[in-house]
Amino acid sequence: MGERARFAGARPGPADVAAEVPADVPAGLAEPLRPFLGVTAAEMVREIQALVPEYARPPESDYGRRMRWTVEQTVRHFVDALGRAGAGGDELAEIYVGIGAHEAREGRSLDGLQTAIRVSGQVACRRFIKDARRLGWSLSTLGEIIESLFVFLERLAGAAARGYADARQQLATERERHRGRLRDLLVVEPPASLEAVRELARAAGWDPPRTVALVALGPAMENQVPVTPPAILADWHGPRPYLVLPDPDGPGRERTVDGLIRSRPAAIGPTVPLNKGAVSLRWARRTLDLVLRGVIPEKAPVVWSDHVSTLVASMSEELLDLAARARLRPLLELPRHRREPLVRTLLAYMESRDNAVAASERLVVHEQTVRYRIRRIEQLLGDMLYDPDRRIELLLLLHTWVRFPDVPREPDGAGGTGRRGVTRSARGR
Repeated sequence: MGERARFAGARPGPADVAAEVPADVPAGLAEPLRPFLGVTAAEMVREIQALVPEYARPPESDYGRRMRWTVEQTVRHFVDALGRAGAGGDELAEIYVGIGAHEAREGRSLDGLQTAIRVSGQVACRRFIKDARRLGWSLSTLGEIIESLFVFLERLAGAAARGYADARQQLATERERHRGRLRDLLVVEPPASLEAVRELARAAGWDPPRTVALVALGPAMENQVPVTPPAILADWHGPRPYLVLPDPDGPGRERTVDGLIRSRPAAIGPTVPLNKGAVSLRWARRTLDLVLRGVIPEKAPVVWSDHVSTLVASMSEELLDLAARARLRPLLELPRHRREPLVRTLLAYMESRDNAVAASERLVVHEQTVRYRIRRIEQLLGDMLYDPDRRIELLLLLHTWVRFPDVPREPDGAGGTGRRGVTRSARGR
């Protein structure tokens, strides 16, 4: 029994797949066949190994001995059941359920096992024809035996198929559980070791890449979850869903993401080493937050690297707002209808490298209008406009002021000149 269990490699199957032999043949036929059971089983093993390469193992190996034992048990059970009404086959069926499960766990199809069963049937038919001549069986008796053999082998094949299907389902469940653990491991902080990641990747059946990028997902527009390619690890149902994208700089990766996210907001984080997914996910989520706030124009998927300045500014909104009040107070104190065009013009002018013509094209106004507004700003801000040490700071302050509508706006005593209108206008330029 222990030998059988080792070959089976799985739990016994249910009794409803019993390989019961029909008992329509006369009693007493089994006795003259018993002396030849070992020879018949050996012939079956030789033919199976000749036709099924994966079963061609040395006879004295563990696998070879287990296969020979199984074939012998199968032959003996069939002969013992000849002519015995109600002879059950639950125990033998359990063996074949286990064999089917073993094939599934080895990653093989059932083709080899089905070929082995078919070959065994062919050998048995040849032997029975010889036995009919030797023992004087009638054609009717021979036909009943062969018909019984076909029923017997069909039920064994069914038992193996049941074990195979059950094992495949169990393996799929285990693999999905490992994939979920691996997905979570890739975004932990502090990062897991590469050895731990690769070990879990093997259990999950996932080929670990050198780099990954995380994709943060916004609210879904529909409840249906898309079919996820095996290479992509996904958390579709968490409070903050995300994808793990392997080798994100490879061709067609953005198209793959676009096909998965459909119409939902999404942001792709930076490419990082395999075990640094938390860094990529952090910036992907920060980018997505800005998309959901309306700070970054929504297009799916948004790539973090297209919005570096906005991301930097978002890290210190409060500080930058305070600095804007200190540096740009003369602008802030103007009424809204005068302040908005000046702010938009100054930002466009500086982003155009102080080129009034280019700025006018961006703002869709006459270039003389741009020059007039810049002269007015010079009067308000003085030399700071052209101070090299202040230029980067000024660009950052203007960019933040225009982009972020959610932080406090009013300088002391500004009296109803909030910046929310500037933000809307500037974002529409």
